[in-house]
Amino acid sequence: MTTLNLTGELERLIADIVRRMPEFGHIDPQQLLVCISNTRNGGIHGTYAKIHPLRFKDGSRTTTARRGRRTFICSMPPVTHRDTEILYIIYFLVPRFLNLPLKEKLITVLHELYHVAPEFNGDIRRFPGRNYAHGSSTQKYNALMATLADAYLNELEDKRTLSFLEGGMEELRARHKAIVGRKFPAPRMRVEPS
Repeated sequence: MTTLNLTGELERLIADIVRRMPEFGHIDPQQLLVCISNTRNGGIHGTYAKIHPLRFKDGSRTTTARRGRRTFICSMPPVTHRDTEILYIIYFLVPRFLNLPLKEKLITVLHELYHVAPEFNGDIRRFPGRNYAHGSSTQKYNALMATLADAYLNELEDKRTLSFLEGGMEELRARHKAIVGRKFPAPRMRVEPS
């Protein structure tokens, strides 16, 4: 039995997606930190993954915010990993993420990657309107991710790239002596009066 390094496998998958799919060609996987976070239960309802951009709108390191009459300056702490500045952190919530069907896991990975701004500046991709994270319709956003997942699966000759996504948490525990992954505390925004 082997040890499954979940974040290592997800990093390899993301690098392969970036290499094969033009929709994600702007992403530098070296500046994206992949982590896992535990969920309280293994049910499939709830959040499966989340992305933390480490910059504000247009890649700015700081932004101002108002609360009542007061103005604050908000800044994100710099994050480095292996001497490389990190612009995005993606957390996969385990075991919930692992208990999804394979295609839904792939859609979840693509969903988070599609949030990365085309400028790759640490900000998220912004759609017009109030719901700038997913656009006017979250359903359309998710349908696009399903289409992209199908395109990736059709392009993939060797399905072994996805073998770590086959089965749920219990099945993976039966196949591996241990499942490990990188944990990293979510960076806390610093807020100071202006």
